[in-house]
Amino acid sequence: MPQVSSHSVGPEQVTGIYTRRFRVPADAIDVNGHVNNLAYVSWMQDVAIEHSAAAGWPLERYQAIGAAWVVRSHFVEYLLPLFLGEPLAVHTWVPRFDQRAAPRKYLFVRESDRREVARAETAWVFVDLGTGKRRPLPPELLAAFCPIADDRAVRTAIGLAG
Repeated sequence: MPQVSSHSVGPEQVTGIYTRRFRVPADAIDVNGHVNNLAYVSWMQDVAIEHSAAAGWPLERYQAIGAAWVVRSHFVEYLLPLFLGEPLAVHTWVPRFDQRAAPRKYLFVRESDRREVARAETAWVFVDLGTGKRRPLPPELLAAFCPIADDRAVRTAIGLAG
């Protein structure tokens, strides 16, 4: 079962980082014996959905207002290989909100040696389910999250060097 936590950042103790901890499962391993690239993208989507639900915005709430987040793009930088059974922490946060979109950042940290194995970013767009067109972010959605623009503050909060 994944473990979930939040971290406080900065002098105001703003909670804006969502963390999921787990061991790398067998179905994430590719023919080269390490985590498959697609597993990282899947984990990014999963942790984003979990973070939103933890902030009071589960999928059902978006459906109730006729809206959804869709991915415009993913960027993943792979730094070190990750292997079966290794303990992993996936940290995610929203650095800012734009009028109808938001980037979301991710750090993948191997917990046994506290090494960063990957970093990533997704560009999410907020759309109307009926039209498929972008729509403005509702104020109550914006109020549910605590954006953290400074990546160094996130790294410090999760115990990584700047």
